Amino acid sequence: MTKKEESAMKRALKLEAEKARVEQMCEYEKEYGVYSYICGIDEAGRGPLAGPVVAGAVILPKDCRILYINDSKKLSEKRRNELFDIIKEELLEIKQKYGDERKTKIVAAEGEINIEDLVKEEQTVITLTHFGYVKRMPIDTYKSQKRGGKGITGLATREEDFVKQIFTASTHDTLLFFSNKGKLYRLRGYEIPEAGRTAKGTAIVNLLRLDPGEKISAVIPISNFADGKYLLMGTKQGFIKKTPLNEFDSSRKTGLLSITLREDDELIDVRLTDGQDNVVLVTSQGACITFSEKDVRPMGRTAQGVIGIRLDSEDCVIGMESIVEGNKNATLLAITENGFGKRTELDEYRVQTRGGKGVTTYKITPKTGSLIGIRIATDNEDVMLITDNGTIIRLKVKDISILGRSTQGVTLMRTNEGKVVSIETINPDENEGDE
Repeated sequence: MTKKEESAMKRALKLEAEKARVEQMCEYEKEYGVYSYICGIDEAGRGPLAGPVVAGAVILPKDCRILYINDSKKLSEKRRNELFDIIKEELLEIKQKYGDERKTKIVAAEGEINIEDLVKEEQTVITLTHFGYVKRMPIDTYKSQKRGGKGITGLATREEDFVKQIFTASTHDTLLFFSNKGKLYRLRGYEIPEAGRTAKGTAIVNLLRLDPGEKISAVIPISNFADGKYLLMGTKQGFIKKTPLNEFDSSRKTGLLSITLREDDELIDVRLTDGQDNVVLVTSQGACITFSEKDVRPMGRTAQGVIGIRLDSEDCVIGMESIVEGNKNATLLAITENGFGKRTELDEYRVQTRGGKGVTTYKITPKTGSLIGIRIATDNEDVMLITDNGTIIRLKVKDISILGRSTQGVTLMRTNEGKVVSIETINPDENEGDE
């Protein structure tokens, strides 16, 4: 017997064995009345039991077929589509004939499970950068060091970015994010993604549903919404509002309205106070008013607020600060768009009645340009200046001259073609890298 004949005989025996197996299966199923018949299709796409069945089976109820389908690439696209059409048609028939309502229901677990109960409560360090990257780190990341140390790298940011705010908060604390559009967003401490010491962090837009053009103006960590605390808000058009903290004890994923703004107004800053501090508002044209927080009556969450300072045309508020009683070492730091700046003693700002035009805090000239930022700063802080072309300079606050209110200050940064667009005061230990 030749090899060809031997091969043909083996194929014939294999085919007979397959036929016998399928026929036995059919007889068994028919005997018990579960299925009607089985259709076998070989790798060439030929008809029932025309060759070895080499594919899997779809088990169907009584009066329906079990269809063996080969997944071989030898089948033509047309033949393959015909087979899938058969499957689709028969499955739809099964659905129509045997389909019924779901026998089980998906319901909430008995007793409410709060995810917060599964999170360990611990103190953490949270940082927010100038360009909106946020992260959470264990508080022991920054161990106490001896005086004169080099510090450790606290954050790996893009070249023109830097830490804007750093604070400690529990994983169970509530973080209130206020946007320039007057909306309030909330996150729990544990919802801020934890990251390594040198990681950049997560973009805040990936955590909050911010609208186009919306950015975060302030972040306030809250452990509880106790009575006796207030949120003080200042707007670009000179409005001021004081609202009891407990009125913000609700959340909405799309943001909660924290203040009603006029069409051309923006929320510039928010402070957590006890209602006893003095408030400072400074405008781009160098006007400044200081008044007692007691002059601002508490009002509802959606209120517009009252006039804090009356503005001249083309003027706007660029900064709001709270002066805590007893802070003798602080000065008012003011910086202009052309890189000029100075510090002024707080004693030079008498407390006035809310709603006036204030006094001059900076002599604005074409040389200095408009004011772009103010801070209540102490000698142990640094200040970062960033221009519209991404250049950054870091200065020690104590090296900036203390001058009178009606002066134009000194050169802090040579801006050349650019302009200073933002300033931030930071702790000297922040952003220090270990070399």
